[in-house]
Amino acid sequence: MDFMAHIRESDKQIQSVEEHLLGVKTLAESIGDKIGVKHIAGLAGMLHDLGKFTHEFRDYIIEAVDNPGHPPKRGSVDHSTAGGKLLYQQFHTGEPSRASWILAEVVGNAIISHHSYLHDFLNSNLESPYLNRVRDKPLKEYDMSIQHFFDKVLSETEFQQYVSHAVDELEAYLGKPCAENSESKLMFLTKFIFSALIDSDRTNTRLFEENKSREPDQCRKDLFNTYYEKLMKKLSTYQDQEDAKTPINVLRREMSDQCDKFAEKPSGIYTLSIPTGGGKTLASLRYALKHAGRERKKHIIYVVPFTTIIEQNAEEVRNILLDNEHILEHHSNVIDDIDDDDEAQDGIINARQKLKLAKDNWDSPIIFTTMVQFLNVFYAKGSRNIRRLHNLSESVIIFDEVQKVPVSCVSLFNHALNFLKTYGRSSLILCTATQPALNNVERPLEINPDAEIIQNLDHVIESFKRVEIVDRATDETFDNEKLSRFILEKMDDVQSVLVVLNTKTVVKKLYRQLETGDVPIFHLSTSMCAAHRNHILEKVRGHLKNDKKVICISTQLIEAGVDVSFDCVIRSLAGLDSIAQAAGRCNRHGKREVQHVYVIDQVEENLDHLPEIKVGKRLSKRILIDLKSDLNHHGGNILSVQAMDRYFREFYKELSTNLNYFIPKLQKEMTELLMSDRKSSSYNVSYMHSRRESLPLFIVNSYRTAADYFQVIDDYATTVIVPYEEEGKDIIAQLNGDETIESLSRLLRKAQQYTISLMRYEREQVAQNGGLVSLLDGKILALRESSYNMEYGLDLENNSEFDVSII
Repeated sequence: MDFMAHIRESDKQIQSVEEHLLGVKTLAESIGDKIGVKHIAGLAGMLHDLGKFTHEFRDYIIEAVDNPGHPPKRGSVDHSTAGGKLLYQQFHTGEPSRASWILAEVVGNAIISHHSYLHDFLNSNLESPYLNRVRDKPLKEYDMSIQHFFDKVLSETEFQQYVSHAVDELEAYLGKPCAENSESKLMFLTKFIFSALIDSDRTNTRLFEENKSREPDQCRKDLFNTYYEKLMKKLSTYQDQEDAKTPINVLRREMSDQCDKFAEKPSGIYTLSIPTGGGKTLASLRYALKHAGRERKKHIIYVVPFTTIIEQNAEEVRNILLDNEHILEHHSNVIDDIDDDDEAQDGIINARQKLKLAKDNWDSPIIFTTMVQFLNVFYAKGSRNIRRLHNLSESVIIFDEVQKVPVSCVSLFNHALNFLKTYGRSSLILCTATQPALNNVERPLEINPDAEIIQNLDHVIESFKRVEIVDRATDETFDNEKLSRFILEKMDDVQSVLVVLNTKTVVKKLYRQLETGDVPIFHLSTSMCAAHRNHILEKVRGHLKNDKKVICISTQLIEAGVDVSFDCVIRSLAGLDSIAQAAGRCNRHGKREVQHVYVIDQVEENLDHLPEIKVGKRLSKRILIDLKSDLNHHGGNILSVQAMDRYFREFYKELSTNLNYFIPKLQKEMTELLMSDRKSSSYNVSYMHSRRESLPLFIVNSYRTAADYFQVIDDYATTVIVPYEEEGKDIIAQLNGDETIESLSRLLRKAQQYTISLMRYEREQVAQNGGLVSLLDGKILALRESSYNMEYGLDLENNSEFDVSII
């Protein structure tokens, strides 16, 4: 009798369980091999659907296909526990054996979790959901399924030999010198194996459903070398331009050459401190392409703080490399499936399963994404996020404007990069004009010695001075009425003014309040989708290029990576790094004499929900006061290396209690939930005290609990697709239809440009007004046309005090 893993929707062909297990095993092995754990990953692949070797599951899948209108009861068949139970019974009983017990725990957790998210080994109720599944839960036909596995997939002797190889890999993995402790290493290993299993399972199922053989591996080395040649050809054309020999352009070329030479060094964690306007996008791309070609990397990933940087940088790279197919923009997760447990639907391809199988695993050669999405891969709930984790290994990852790492996530960020450096064989570049002190915190980043790519930084910074910072914040305050008058005064002297404020509310109020006569005025915020913001920015650039009068009022989203140059910038007081970034939008290419950047104190901004900006504002004001009393302080310049170093040291010191992601409801830090050893885990101590026995596990951490509470931005809620112009409306219409997996993958990629993020209260208000549309069984949400304004974006009169521009 054939046991079935899946039945194809189109022709009702059957994929046998052994075909599926062996196929997933092969894919998982190739992923595990990236970090030297081929057999550990393969073990998860070959055992994950062991429970489908039962009459119960066979009857279930036949009934579901024969009666699609009345499918079997949800949860009626558990097929994901059996593989974890087999590992527990064979390798986790009797006298504790460290390596085999840990192997069973790591792989077993991935197996039992592959339809939802990793289980806690020990939770706040002093229970072990992991043990409840693999040790305590009875399974029907369990012995029979094991026998079928040994008969059809791997013999008992072969299986024991395979596990022996996996144990050897585990010991080698744990023995590798690294800044991380053993619990941190095991947490990342578990998540990597889980990522390998999720991606292999979904890829094998998708290929079967699409009736395709395994996709061939691309030769990324040749591709990156071709890209490098295209980039060098483009750079050579700059030398023929009239201004090629100006001091700034000569310096840009020198820094680009230094990046090229540095690419010959081994992979590691390095800093690239090119000043704003120094050409860091192309210089970092030059490093990445050369290093990726030399070291056979699989991906080049740009991680940026703002979605606007994705749009501009990706477009710039596309225009140079002349390739759209291999460059992915990933702004946000369009699909809401973080709480899914789809085990009861496995084997049946319906609309929800098609969304799950859609290709969304960051396997593109070049990827642009945000810091939120990068951190979600490691720490957020949902299999869609963690599926991408393994593709961060064997990569060049460039963190653009790395100083924008949210304070609460600093330790988690540092742990992730240390793992990728030591185990993932990735090269990690911290790219910014204002380097944060990430190696001077409690859980430091393991930056390489002599990490800075650019030589003689003080000279470079002085050479790039194109603006004068004017302090209007220490002795006076501004409301929007006074600010409006100040803007109009400046417009009498210059052609263009950029105003950057800290909250969307005040930006919108100023935009509405400002009477400019014939001078065009533009508004930018993250209430607009990416395509909408691009449209506005193109209009702004048109006025700037033609030297026409223009005013732009924006949140901080315009500060980093957006290539615009205004005659005058007015910046509401914030952190020193934000002031420096705003200054980078003024006289960007040094075509005029030194221009002015005015720092003001805008009193109408409510920063109660923006504590990092509030602290940054206070520290920046202190440094401004120092400079006012003595111009020799801080190197005589608010944007000097000395001033920036002091600012970040004090910034992280003042917020030191927040760096480990504190969870108020649990009164615990995220790092304790994820990385505590048995002695320091408060849950384990309480368990031993109350039960008067030791928990029979080596790993006692709470992976699912940690993921439940992880949000990069507090109160960040929901991604929705917006009906901006015909393209956005067409995407929404198509997602409401009956699409293939391939077309869904394409639509999800296109939708990235047409999404915004709603805070919780915004979603509730829009829903109450009937402005939300539910697509594909509620997995995707979209706005109705009445809820999207072509001037402001999201149509809410009472806009948020939060600024979510790093989403």
